[in-house]
Amino acid sequence: MQPVDFTTLTAACAELRTDWLPARLEQVYQRDRYTIALALRTLDQRGWLTLSWHPQAARLCIGDPPPRTPDTFTFSQQLRHQLNGLALVAIVPIAPWERVVDLQFAQRPGEAALWHLYMEIMGNYSNVILANQDNQIVTAAYQVSSQQSSLRPIQTGQPYEMPPILTNAVPSLEEPQSRWQERLSLIPGPLKRNLLKNYRGLSSALVNSMVQAAGLGPDQLTESLKAEDWQRLFQRWHEWLHALEREQFQPGWLGQGYTVMSWSDWQTQRPDWKPEKSIHPILNRYYTDQLNRQEFGQLRHQITQKLSHHLKKLAAKAADFQSRLQQSDRADQYREQADLLMAYLHEWQPGMTEIMLADFVTGDPIRIPLEPEKNAVQNAQALYKRHQKLKRSRAAIEPLLAEVQAERDYLEQVDVAIAQLDEYRTPADLASLIEIRDELIQQGYLEDPDQRYRNNSNPETQYLRYRSPSGYEVLIGRNNRQNDLLTFRLASDYDLWFHTQEIPGSHVLLRLEPGAAAEEVDLQFTADLAAYYSRARQSDQAPVIYTEPKQVFKPKGAKPGMAIYKQERVIWGEPQRGKSYELIEG
Repeated sequence: MQPVDFTTLTAACAELRTDWLPARLEQVYQRDRYTIALALRTLDQRGWLTLSWHPQAARLCIGDPPPRTPDTFTFSQQLRHQLNGLALVAIVPIAPWERVVDLQFAQRPGEAALWHLYMEIMGNYSNVILANQDNQIVTAAYQVSSQQSSLRPIQTGQPYEMPPILTNAVPSLEEPQSRWQERLSLIPGPLKRNLLKNYRGLSSALVNSMVQAAGLGPDQLTESLKAEDWQRLFQRWHEWLHALEREQFQPGWLGQGYTVMSWSDWQTQRPDWKPEKSIHPILNRYYTDQLNRQEFGQLRHQITQKLSHHLKKLAAKAADFQSRLQQSDRADQYREQADLLMAYLHEWQPGMTEIMLADFVTGDPIRIPLEPEKNAVQNAQALYKRHQKLKRSRAAIEPLLAEVQAERDYLEQVDVAIAQLDEYRTPADLASLIEIRDELIQQGYLEDPDQRYRNNSNPETQYLRYRSPSGYEVLIGRNNRQNDLLTFRLASDYDLWFHTQEIPGSHVLLRLEPGAAAEEVDLQFTADLAAYYSRARQSDQAPVIYTEPKQVFKPKGAKPGMAIYKQERVIWGEPQRGKSYELIEG
């Protein structure tokens, strides 16, 4: 993940000073353990300033409004108590070439600052610290005791101290090329490494773009550079320093990352560069996507492991019950053996371990195992008891096996939904996965030590959306919760409901207008999608049923996503064809 470097922070702060100062602080909300959002209002606009001290995604930018869920964090409550209603009057760096800025709050613009909110962007040591006008720490996002760090403890009541000063050389426009070149080539090595090692304010992403803009490679050795190479690189170096001095940047997307620098002839050298007007939407989108992707991967792995564990246990249970049912199928055999033994008591001899007797009907010899310490009557009684026990066990096992099978069907339905979320593409993918997690917590399959689950009866659900050849909307549930909402709340009497026959999969709705009749091409289109969003995704064909929504019912006590139907018709869907259909974004 690309970190916010000194250049990016400078660009972000320059935009904030231009567009958002002064601003009234109206609200403080903590999104998670690493991120707070400050609601700012100016004469022209209102927005949320995001401050994050995440170890990999520390940043300062205008971001999205926070969710409408309660904020229970102590840090945000302390900030709210001290800063609410004050004016953000200044955003200044605490020292040259440091990734630390001081957000100053006063009663009104022009007055002395009453509070200092220090934003430190320093990788794993990133922090947000509130200090009063005497520069004493009042609260911090992350407090550091003297046992953790004797160099720079961060605790309430102590004076705020600057981070240790870096020892690298300070970049300067006054430094001549000869001294700059000498510093970089003193110890021969790769160009990128020597730049990062010798000067402050640089990052891997910045150096890569700078070196490439000069027509060089980051791993190119300094001793291999010619005079014209050094000259081109020095020109790019000055471009960077002039941009910092004038606070004139050109943010944009660059491949899988972003940049705030637009080098000369950049568009011809990097066709993947896409300029943007502001750095803040870039930072917000980039780090939101990166963190969402991380959370998505971790959450998907957690759910997949739990599902696999539960399905294995249920498979073992089902196999055991089926084995016991097969044993109960022999109940009548034990009774027949007991009847034969009682009819031929005179043929029994003491100490026998088995006896051969002729079947009543066929006359075929039947071997009956015996317990030698028991007589014939006692052996017959034991066989009668076994017959009764097996009959009782069948009556007890059959409902248990039905419960296990129903639970397996439910978890396989969840497993299909997880399989469809194979990678993170949009925030809706993460939202759908969180809904699955909350559902499994509610059903008791996952633990919730942090009490994250909240029973939200009206979630902001985004179905998968397609458009049929005749222009009708096709909606597909991403998970069981969406399936239930789609089928039992959203569907109207005019729509058609689709699902793979006896195969776990998503509920699919073909939405029709009153009086409209779906063409065969629309039915086939929807059936292909229903087959694709099911366990039959890799098959060539799969049977798909469709019926009116009023013919779909949820059994009493059934788990989410489970339904029964009647008056269905069958059509064969082709999953591979459904894969090629165009998904409507948003």
